[in-house]
Amino acid sequence: MNLIIAIKIAIRSLLGNKVRSFLATLGIIMGVASVILMLGLGEGARVKVTDEIKSFGTNLLVLRPGKKGLHGVRTTEAESLTLEDAKAIAKIPFVKNVAPQVATMAQLKYLNKNTRSSATGTVPSHIEVRNFEVESGRFIADQDVRERRKVAVLGSKVKEDLFGALNPLGETIKVNGINFQVIGTLKAKGDKGWFNPDDQIFIPISTAMKRLLGVDYLRNINIQVESIEKMDMVQRAIQALMRKRHRIPLGEEDDFYIRSQKEYLESMARVSRTFTFLLAGVATVSLVVGGIGIMNIMLVTVAERTREIGIRKAVGGKNRDILMQFLVESLVVSLLGGILGIILGIGGGFAVNLSSKYQVIIKLAPILLGFLFSASVGIFFGYYPARKAAKLNPIDALRYE
Repeated sequence: MNLIIAIKIAIRSLLGNKVRSFLATLGIIMGVASVILMLGLGEGARVKVTDEIKSFGTNLLVLRPGKKGLHGVRTTEAESLTLEDAKAIAKIPFVKNVAPQVATMAQLKYLNKNTRSSATGTVPSHIEVRNFEVESGRFIADQDVRERRKVAVLGSKVKEDLFGALNPLGETIKVNGINFQVIGTLKAKGDKGWFNPDDQIFIPISTAMKRLLGVDYLRNINIQVESIEKMDMVQRAIQALMRKRHRIPLGEEDDFYIRSQKEYLESMARVSRTFTFLLAGVATVSLVVGGIGIMNIMLVTVAERTREIGIRKAVGGKNRDILMQFLVESLVVSLLGGILGIILGIGGGFAVNLSSKYQVIIKLAPILLGFLFSASVGIFFGYYPARKAAKLNPIDALRYE
């Protein structure tokens, strides 16, 4: 039998019972749409988490002091990192920027308004290393650090809390009772849930260490590497340099530790993949259920058309022609369901993006996967009814009532 003729007969048969045909395709429609939406949600979650990690800086290594031990118990952070360590790290090949940092919680006051926020002492390169953008004014300059100036750059939340709609540039605020002049504000990054980067102020690191905190050690050192491919090599070089500078004997533990942004990204990628596979697995169940529905409908169709099958065989129809006819009908049902499911899945993705905070990113791969899977379901679940029809005895089929 010609394939075109088989398709025409299949379409005519399906149109002859529209409600049943629609119910047969409904499972495939929902299954394909679910696969596309679930994979899109997983991709959206992965991109969002990756963007949030990268918003804290790209190609980033963070060097922190280790924990001090007392009778084998790790307690507070060791006071092991210095500005000299930061200067030495800056000379390592492939290190792009170094931004040492100290921080403390501080009471901030402007006229009759006050708030409690983080005061971060840092250097000019911090804005690039940590991926901040200036909204108005300027960021900390080298001269501010050298002269220990009492100047401050406000995060967007601090600006809102203290000044509201007023322009803070040039105004004086109190930080733990010490006057600081506002020289700039930063663009909002948004609350990350566990940490709000907009709820802090930045002051010169020399001012923070000598005038605000009275310390000569650092809380951490942020290191920006030229490329993500060089991060492992630079991390090893920093570890070797710090052990040498801190005179740590062979076999003893480091008095510092290094966290790599690459590790966070790889960890989140693994979690995202697991999450996506879980969602796709749940959606695939819908496709299998849809396939079972197609099998049931095709078995009913074979039973209803038993006499037709007998007549075709009696006039010379071959088993392969009957098999092909019913397999094509099953395939048409599943492919029609696949196409409608793709349309519904893409439309549902746009609806979710417009109406909720969740992001659905639909790529070509899930669409092709859903379409191919729907075709496979049609062939797999349609084969048994088609084979049953092909194996019917023509005499018994003609006698069937």
